[in-house]
Amino acid sequence: MTKHVHMAVYDTLADWEVGYATAHINAVEWQREPGRYEVRTVGEGPGPVRTKGGMTITPDLTLDELRPEDSAMLILPGADTWLAGGNAGFAQQARRFLDAGVPVAAICGATGGLAAEGLLDDRRHTSNAPEFVEAFGSKGAALYCDVPAVTDRGLITATGTKPVDFAREVFAALDLYTPEVLASWYKLYGLGDPAGYFELTGEAA
Repeated sequence: MTKHVHMAVYDTLADWEVGYATAHINAVEWQREPGRYEVRTVGEGPGPVRTKGGMTITPDLTLDELRPEDSAMLILPGADTWLAGGNAGFAQQARRFLDAGVPVAAICGATGGLAAEGLLDDRRHTSNAPEFVEAFGSKGAALYCDVPAVTDRGLITATGTKPVDFAREVFAALDLYTPEVLASWYKLYGLGDPAGYFELTGEAA
């Protein structure tokens, strides 16, 4: 049975931060169980939103319809709206997901929203800079990791400049690929090494 990975959508969503993750979750190439997951979008309301890249997205469902038990993961992209203190409902939903044992993945500005919700206080995490999440009220300064992406107790966090590293953590949490395929995927997309392509396709270099 296909499981849903839910991605939050809101105005000024940073398209590029989640593109690798969503595209390869929906694709079937190289997956351990092709078609196991499908991405569905979640809006605060039913109306369309406009991304930072100028694309219009009509949500598949609304925030009040979202339940952890119906989801394999909640993905929270960055957006200017986080910087203005918006999207609090999504941060609260992230707490419900984590309490229910369902993973959450946040990148860039979304990490600030999770800091404001107190979700970074006792988990290893990363962001755009330690000062960034501290400005949102994070009390977990000692747990900040200066790395592109990190996972701790079901919560994935990443800096906005590393969407491939973010996607790799998402795929690992979903068990989307075998470890060998994931390593080849990152070799191709993260390191720009064409050997990764030949490993994925089984073709000779």
